[in-house]
Amino acid sequence: MRLKTVRLKTGARHRLACTLTSLRDEIKRPGRASRPVTVTHRGAPAARRGRPPGTSAREFELIALRLFTEQGYEETTVGQIAAAAGVSRRTFFRYFDSKAAVLWYEFDGEVESLRAEFSRVPPEMALMDAIRQVVVGVNRYRAQDVPELRTRMHLIGSVPALQASAAPHYDAWERAVSDFAAARLGQQADPLYPLAIGRTTLAAARAAFDQWVARADADLTVYLDAALAALAAGFRFAGIGDQAARS
Repeated sequence: MRLKTVRLKTGARHRLACTLTSLRDEIKRPGRASRPVTVTHRGAPAARRGRPPGTSAREFELIALRLFTEQGYEETTVGQIAAAAGVSRRTFFRYFDSKAAVLWYEFDGEVESLRAEFSRVPPEMALMDAIRQVVVGVNRYRAQDVPELRTRMHLIGSVPALQASAAPHYDAWERAVSDFAAARLGQQADPLYPLAIGRTTLAAARAAFDQWVARADADLTVYLDAALAALAAGFRFAGIGDQAARS
């Protein structure tokens, strides 16, 4: 699946540059709690014996974001990330297979959250309403976390090496939706309809993220809600001309 490059307007580029201070502050102070680190699949952070106390996947992520923003993704090495964290390259590779994997840490956590929230959906809720509610719900961020998220999504959408690493992560996200749809439809996850629901939901969500990163004029959930509502309605409703849907 080919990812498109996100082009930022002048004002959005300025806001992106201003996130640097936020990332530095996040490393220095307690912020969002780090999730428990478990082994899920290759590339996911893993808690292993021998890691230095105080080092976490979340710390690596924040340091990497800061360095990628300061000096560029290609110009930043694993050694620099490890040195900034005060650990060795070997320690870094106990958490991540590559520097690209660092930026997928939060995204992979979202996939876990999707599955957990889908398991709590009441059976009487309509399928597409449930998908919309869950996807929007797991993408609610605190105001202080938005600059970091915007920086991450800009990097993922504009750096070729990160685009090349995206497929397994997007596949996992899509599969979480397809599995839920299949369960609701009483089918396996591979037949046409569950696959179509998973892939179109991912496409709509990515379109919402792209617009949010480029425009920076509303909360992310506004774009997600509008895109998924349009998808559920087959893009046949009067609201298609509202603010979030305009190009």
